[in-house]
Amino acid sequence: MQGWPEFIPSDEKIHYLDLLMDAGFDTIDYGSFVSQKAIPQMADTALVTESAVKKGHTKLLAIIANVRGAQQAVEFTKIDFLGFPFSVSETFQQRNTHSSIAESFENVKQIQNLCVTRAKKLVIYLSMGFGNPYGDPYNESIISEWIEKMQEIGIEIISIADTVGLSTPGQVSRIVGHVVPAFPSVEIGVHLHSTKLEMEAKVWAAYEAGCKRFDSAIKGIGGCPMAGNHLVGNINTEDMIQLFEARGIKTGINPEALAMASSYANRIFKSHGVSR
Repeated sequence: MQGWPEFIPSDEKIHYLDLLMDAGFDTIDYGSFVSQKAIPQMADTALVTESAVKKGHTKLLAIIANVRGAQQAVEFTKIDFLGFPFSVSETFQQRNTHSSIAESFENVKQIQNLCVTRAKKLVIYLSMGFGNPYGDPYNESIISEWIEKMQEIGIEIISIADTVGLSTPGQVSRIVGHVVPAFPSVEIGVHLHSTKLEMEAKVWAAYEAGCKRFDSAIKGIGGCPMAGNHLVGNINTEDMIQLFEARGIKTGINPEALAMASSYANRIFKSHGVSR
């Protein structure tokens, strides 16, 4: 909901998060400690965090874009993971975090040290991980090089992000199929953006290549607002779970609780702008 034009009241966010907790997800990316001017929808993340009631095994992940945001996030015991968007596109890194790739890597080192001292784990999102629309240098070996650099400073979870939906199933298969066995100590995930028609092929390509960590969004709402006109929506959570379950892969998600969360999401997004 970070790019939603109309502010969603905090009490509705808190209730929505509570419903998502009931569904039994492994991890919920629920908020961001970022500039309120840049992402006004996330201005109440601290309040939402304070009000959250954790349930079962579900862990909470908060997005941060710099050291200052990380310093805020680690103060909350309820937060398990910090997520940092690290772009392999120089243009997008500047747009997203107002820092160069080199500067961002130095920030990652500081944030990783902070996470270690405060019993958090840092998740790196390699954004523009399947190409970019800006003409910046890109090839598949760049992904392996950055995973290796992140591993060297102690990063254990890396999600390759298709920020603007450029990937093909074949490309997903090649990249994931290479990095999963090449970096056995790193949990490799995918954060795919896709049209509904291409979702199944991309998700299944990643799964067959060895990926077991998938990001998605209820009703497929969202995308990165910093991508501007290149915005492509997130993978629909309900569709992805249905895909896995139909192929005999148990997700552990409570279907009744998921349906309630999905219904509530439709209500709040409709009442604050658009119906899905």
